[in-house]
Amino acid sequence: MSTSMIGLVCIAFMMLLIVLRAPIALTMALIGFGGFTWIVAFDPAVSILANGPFETLSNYSFSPIPMFILMGVFASKAGMSQALFQGARTMFGSWRGGMALAAVTSCGIFSAISGSSLATAASMSRVALPEMEKNGYAPTLASGVLAAGGTLGVMIPPSIALLLYALITEQSVGDMFIAGIVPGLMGLVMYGLTVAVVVTLFPKSANPGEATTLKQKIIGLKGLLPFSAVFLFIIGGIYTGWFTPTEAAAVGAGATLVIALARGMRFQQFQEAVSETLVMSAMIFFMIIGAEIFGYFLSVSRISFSLVEYVGSLNLSPYMVLLCVLVLFMLLGCVMDSIAMLLLTVPVVYPLIEAAGFDPIWFGIVAVITVELGLITPPVGMNVFVIKSVAPHISLGDMYKGVVPFVISDLLRLALIVAFPVIAVGLVH
Repeated sequence: MSTSMIGLVCIAFMMLLIVLRAPIALTMALIGFGGFTWIVAFDPAVSILANGPFETLSNYSFSPIPMFILMGVFASKAGMSQALFQGARTMFGSWRGGMALAAVTSCGIFSAISGSSLATAASMSRVALPEMEKNGYAPTLASGVLAAGGTLGVMIPPSIALLLYALITEQSVGDMFIAGIVPGLMGLVMYGLTVAVVVTLFPKSANPGEATTLKQKIIGLKGLLPFSAVFLFIIGGIYTGWFTPTEAAAVGAGATLVIALARGMRFQQFQEAVSETLVMSAMIFFMIIGAEIFGYFLSVSRISFSLVEYVGSLNLSPYMVLLCVLVLFMLLGCVMDSIAMLLLTVPVVYPLIEAAGFDPIWFGIVAVITVELGLITPPVGMNVFVIKSVAPHISLGDMYKGVVPFVISDLLRLALIVAFPVIAVGLVH
């Protein structure tokens, strides 16, 4: 049996284990170890298992991950989601659908601090969903806008997904973050326009909010400024070269801690934040270790090279290759965590993208948007289930109906970025 065929057998078995709900990190590590043993030998595989985790955990490039997680947890523990929503709510005043627009805006700002879609969806849903329901919003719009708004955390930097893509493909982390700014803000604006279209077509889905005075709007704006300032400071510092992405992670965590302390965060909440960060970081690093071991197996199996040769023999156009990869990403994104999916698939498909001649920075943005789309795409959609856990009284059918307009919005954004790559790479190149 050829090494490529062994690789296909092992990958098929791994996908079966994942479908059976085996832990993804452990599955990648076991299949990587077993496949490497099958192709090479047992002793070299044991050596990788002994040295690989240490090399991964001592890699300085991965150090921003716990800092970005800590930044998001500080924001959550200090009740920043509540302040963001109330501040954004006063800005839109008596607009029909104003609370939905406030939810999108606060999701965008919170995701820029947390970097996690699932954390953004969970935190903002607990704050905004009861308020929208109390004010007569249809369950479809209320749940749909929060599930979609949560996905902004995947793209708006600092994003752990963009960070990991950059490290896997050996791209500049700073360039990836800069490239994510326009597509991320574009998603925020397009979600706002989607809300406007929905409430125009279906006026009964949302009621006008309470009118607010100019003074109240200014006070509300003041509530948004600290969190927006952290985002602008991080991105501005990276863009101007004041500090590296790793230093930016530490600066952002420190700045968020100062805001949290100013908002009254107590020592017990600080301890909880650190503990939660350690748990989440351990989960992510376990997946990275599994992906590293799996990567050794992919190298010796040469499956990526065989895949490039096979696709080349089909004489597909570059954009047909891209379409196949994006469909795979979207399907996996429906049922798998975004970080796990990127760690699993990018090492396999990236050689195809290189061979097709696409810009790696641009593809990273397109790939992450597609993963983001999978988070809200029926029939699964991870973010939908996060909202369901917060609001069990809303049926999954209503939630899926609610996310459909936002899925269409994301598909349009993806099509625009594919058609006009400058949207993603204009600030980089």
